[in-house]
Amino acid sequence: MKLRLKISLFVLLILPFSLQCQSKKSLLSPTFSEIDAIFSNYDNSETPGAAIAVVHKGQIIYKKGYGSANLEYDISITPTTVFHVASVSKQFTAFAIMLLVEDGKLSLDDDIRKHIPEVPDFGKKITLRHLASHTSGLRDQWELLILGGWRLDDVITMDHILDMVSRQNELNFTPGEKYMYSNTGFTLLAEVVARVSGQSFSRFTQMNIFEPLGMKNTQFYDDHERIVKNRAYSYRPQRNGGILKAPLNYANVGATSLFTTVEDLSLWTDNLHNPKVGSKKLIEQMNTRTTLNNGETFRGGLGQFMNEYNGLSQIQHGGSDAGYRAFVSRFPNQDFSVVVLSNNGRFNPRRIAAQVTDLYLKPLYEETDPPTSQKAPELISLSENSLREFIGDYWNHKDAFATEILMKDGSLALSRNGRPDKLGTVGQNKFMVMNGRNNVFVSFSKSGGKLQMAIQIGENDPMLLEPYTPVSYPLNNINDYTGSYYSPELETTYRLTLENGKLLTKHQRLSDFQLTPIMKDKFDGNDFSFNHISFERNTKGQITGFRISNGRVQNLLFVKQ
Repeated sequence: MKLRLKISLFVLLILPFSLQCQSKKSLLSPTFSEIDAIFSNYDNSETPGAAIAVVHKGQIIYKKGYGSANLEYDISITPTTVFHVASVSKQFTAFAIMLLVEDGKLSLDDDIRKHIPEVPDFGKKITLRHLASHTSGLRDQWELLILGGWRLDDVITMDHILDMVSRQNELNFTPGEKYMYSNTGFTLLAEVVARVSGQSFSRFTQMNIFEPLGMKNTQFYDDHERIVKNRAYSYRPQRNGGILKAPLNYANVGATSLFTTVEDLSLWTDNLHNPKVGSKKLIEQMNTRTTLNNGETFRGGLGQFMNEYNGLSQIQHGGSDAGYRAFVSRFPNQDFSVVVLSNNGRFNPRRIAAQVTDLYLKPLYEETDPPTSQKAPELISLSENSLREFIGDYWNHKDAFATEILMKDGSLALSRNGRPDKLGTVGQNKFMVMNGRNNVFVSFSKSGGKLQMAIQIGENDPMLLEPYTPVSYPLNNINDYTGSYYSPELETTYRLTLENGKLLTKHQRLSDFQLTPIMKDKFDGNDFSFNHISFERNTKGQITGFRISNGRVQNLLFVKQ
């Protein structure tokens, strides 16, 4: 009887607690095998792979390495393997600037020329805030270097980039007018930190961020000859199954070049949830959406991006250089983070991180579909006749680029710069680019009786394109475009020649590529850096030069010699 009474009292005591626990949704606890299954394609010694850490309330609740850090010596990836994390570096650069703001040594509203007078006077103030939020209008350093004839596996130093920036004559747009991703801004911010602090950027971050947080395997890599213990090397798997090295020799910092581990990044994400270095106010400023000149905001903060994932607030940034891939995802309201780093150029860390997140946070999701950028939709089949109605050439007026929809092996393909990517059908009028990214979608609609195409990359605004008919030039007219063209901003020359009826572009350090006519005096380049070329004429109708536009460089002038 006493035993029954004790049991009854015990049940009465724990019942309210049990009901309370059932009414509150909490994190799931996936098995190790469930997480391993997500990485199964990379869990062998014959392929470059990845490392992961899952962090909840400041504690690593799962960490592991998969695949090979070095294929030549059969060294496995572990949670202590050091990776280059590319653009994930930017949040550290923004944080370093904010530390100096808190110390009263500078202001986010400072003109960049106050600290780096070599930056040209464009007649419009560019602030540190513009630089940290990708709203400066400065052309992107990597695309400028490529146009200048550099290879991205060249040794590229801070001096190289600063010298190139000092020769720029124009901006992409008025500072603060819009968002356009620019690595240049973060290289300049790192230089500001160095000049204001009197230390190298690498040393400043070591003393003020990494050492105080106990990030013992983290550094900004500003010397391409420095030896890094436990470094994962960079690889680029080929479509035919082979694997190539993808060398990276950067000696510049700010926009990139952070070397770190998933364990160290776990300490960093915890600091952003529960600050030990820097104040809560500092981090709130980094997490605040940027306001443009017209009063509108967009999802970019300082060195990172904010969005919703299944109704949960997410703060994130990815990185991609050579064969390195990285993604750091934080859910501040849940004090939960996922860090995924890879040395495999075909690895999709954003998608993998989303799959791991789902294993833990699914009970907390709103009843909505995950964002298309993080979910692979199911493919459906349409007849070839249904697909053919979308075939044709399309032109984007806003950003001045052309693309083509063609039929290849019974499926549609999206062709930019002569490189067709297969499209998978996900709806009657909607398709997904099947290049491993799972975040580029193409859709079609009718506007005013005309077919219209939209290309959406991740959560960015869709780019709208309309059908057009490419022009066809007689050979003697094409010959008018031949000659040498020089850019004083890049200190480089391109030669345009006519060979076998084709207008070819030649550069001493680059492979030849063809220019395809689109409209009068407008050509498409079969090269990603030469997306669009628009020729200019004088009052006599003579060609005086051309301007190049691509994703992050607009209207760069080359003068005919």
